[in-house]
Amino acid sequence: MIKKYILIITSLLLVSVNCFSQEQLTLSDAINIGLENNYNIRIAKKDLEVSSENNSWSNVGRFPTIDVGVTSVNRFDNTETADITTNNLIPSAQLNWTLFNGFKIFNNKKKLDDIYNLTKGNVAIIVENNIESIILAYYNVLLQKEKLNVFTEVEKLSKDRYDRALMSREIGSSITYEVLQAKNSWLEDRSTQLSQKLNVDNSIRALNLLIGETSDKSYDFVDDFKAETNDYLLEDLTNKMFESNKTLKNQYFNQLISERNVDIAGGDFYPTLRLNSGYDYESANQQINSLPRTNSKSYDYYANVTLSWNIFNGLNSRRALEVAKIESEISKIEADQIEHSLTNTLTQLFELYKVRKELLNVADENMEAAKLNLQISEEKFKNGSISSFNYRDVQIIFLNAAVGKLNAIYNLKETDTELARLTGSIISEN
Repeated sequence: MIKKYILIITSLLLVSVNCFSQEQLTLSDAINIGLENNYNIRIAKKDLEVSSENNSWSNVGRFPTIDVGVTSVNRFDNTETADITTNNLIPSAQLNWTLFNGFKIFNNKKKLDDIYNLTKGNVAIIVENNIESIILAYYNVLLQKEKLNVFTEVEKLSKDRYDRALMSREIGSSITYEVLQAKNSWLEDRSTQLSQKLNVDNSIRALNLLIGETSDKSYDFVDDFKAETNDYLLEDLTNKMFESNKTLKNQYFNQLISERNVDIAGGDFYPTLRLNSGYDYESANQQINSLPRTNSKSYDYYANVTLSWNIFNGLNSRRALEVAKIESEISKIEADQIEHSLTNTLTQLFELYKVRKELLNVADENMEAAKLNLQISEEKFKNGSISSFNYRDVQIIFLNAAVGKLNAIYNLKETDTELARLTGSIISEN
C-alpha cells in the first residue's frame, strides 16, 4: 500500500515538473514568433530588400558613367636599317551621360517606386495570410484539446458503466450480453480518445511549422477557447475592404505600373540627347639602334553632344505603345474583376457569419440540454431506473452535442478571422 502511494506521489511530481517546464504561449505570442520566424515572411522581407536596392536613380540611368583606363603599348621593329623600340603609356578617362531620352528616366524611376510599393503590398499579404493561418492553427490546437477533454469524460463514463456491468454480473443481476455491450462501448470510446491525443499532437506540430519552431516543442496554451460574437454591418465591412484590402491595393499598384509602361513606351517618340567627353594623356619614348632615347608627351580632351531622333523603325515604337495601352486596359479590367470578386466573397462570408452565429446559439442550448440529460440519466442509471443501453444513448447524445458546440465555436472564429483579413483589419487587430 505504501509503495502504491509513493508511485502516485512520484507520478504527480513528474507531471507537475512537466507542466511547469512548459512554456506558456498566448495567441499574441504565437503571432509575434511567427512574424519573426515564418519562412514565407522571411523570404518576402528579403524580396523587399532587393526591391529597395533596385529602386534607385542610378538604376534608371540618371547619372553619368565614368570609365578610366591605362593602355600600355610596347613595340619592337627590326628593319634592314635599324632596330626601333617604342614604349607608350596612355591613361584615359571617359564620361557618358544621357541628358534626355523622352522622360524615360523619370518614368522608369516612378515605375520602380510602384514596384517597391507592390513588393511591400506582397509582404503585407503574406503577413496577413500567415497571421490568419497562425490564429486558426492556434484555435485548432485549443479545439483538439477541448475535444480530447470531452472524449476523456465520455470514456470515463463508459468505463464506469462497464465496471458496473461486471459487478452486476458477479451478483447475478446482469447477463454476459450486457457486459459485452458495455465493454465494446468503453473500448470504442478508449480508441477515440487515443486517436484524439494524436490529433492534438499533430495540431501542435502544424502550429510550430507556421511559427518556425521545432516540431516537437510543446506549450501551455493559455488562451480561452471561445468566439466573441460581433454585430457586423455589411456596408461598414465593404467600406473597410475597399479602403484596406491588400490584394486590391496591390492591383491598383499593378495598374499604375501598366500606366507607367505607357509613358515609357511613349518616350520612344522623343529625341535622345547624350554627352560624351573624355581626356587622354600619352607618354611615349622611342629608341632607334644605339641613338639616345627620345621622349614625348601629349594630351587631349574632348566633349561631344549627340542628338538622335528615330524617324522610322518599321512602326515598332507605335506597336509597343499600343500594346502598353492594351495591357493598361487589361489591368483596369482585372481591378474591376477583383473588386467584384471580393465584394461577392465578402457578402458570402457576412451571411455565413450570421448563420454560424445562430448555429453557435443553437449548439449552446443543445449542449446545456444534453449535459442536464446526462446528469439525470447518470443518476437514473445508478439507481436502476434506466437500462445501460438507454444510458449509452444519452452518452452519445452528449458527445455529439459537446463536439458540435466546439466545432461551432471554431467555425465562427474561422469566419470572423477571414472577415478581418478580407477587410484589412487583421494586422491592426493583432
